[in-house]
Amino acid sequence: MDTDIILVIGVLLGVFSIPSILSAISEGRAPRVAAFTIIASGVLILYAINSHPGGYTLEDVPGAFVRVVAKFL
Repeated sequence: MDTDIILVIGVLLGVFSIPSILSAISEGRAPRVAAFTIIASGVLILYAINSHPGGYTLEDVPGAFVRVVAKFL
């Protein structure tokens, strides 16, 4: 699998887990599923950074999103 796709999936998982965390905290529940999602997101991002030749910088992330969207369109 392409490291750009792995990075984008990891970032999207992390972003989409934020509402789940906020919902669980506001209802007084433990954010168990959101915590596992954040861990999975972190693992995917770290794997993509370590597998990509030269790694990724913050400036590379928008370009990765564009490349992934262009790949599927």
